Amino acid sequence: MTSSPRTFIDTNVLTYAHDASDTEKQRIARAVLEELWADRSGVVSTQVLQEFYVVATRKFRPPMPRREAREVVALYSTWPVVQVDVELILDAASLEDEAQLSFWDALIVEAARRAGADRIVSEDFGSGRRLAGIVIANPFHAAS
Repeated sequence: MTSSPRTFIDTNVLTYAHDASDTEKQRIARAVLEELWADRSGVVSTQVLQEFYVVATRKFRPPMPRREAREVVALYSTWPVVQVDVELILDAASLEDEAQLSFWDALIVEAARRAGADRIVSEDFGSGRRLAGIVIANPFHAAS
């Protein structure tokens, strides 16, 4: 997709940035996202945007108003967005077996790979781990 470094953002980072229930994680997530906005290196997938919308409107306490959640989705859709398609699903299903990941996590990794990301920022996977040649970074590790 691009030759410049890209960082794929997992749903949990986007969610923490917009959820005030854990102010420390919110602060960290916002700092990560601000850096990616500044250097224009952030990437998401349709999966991340869908999951964010559902979590924000159904699991936040209080739930984010749907209109506001749509605005957040629209905002992050200005980043490069990897579309989940059949090929991506099949690649993720193979990675699920190879790397012993959940299907949904494998889908994140495959979307990041398709985007040319060299890093995934996520609370999942284990910080410092390498999956499909992509480094996992957990910015919340010290905050947990």
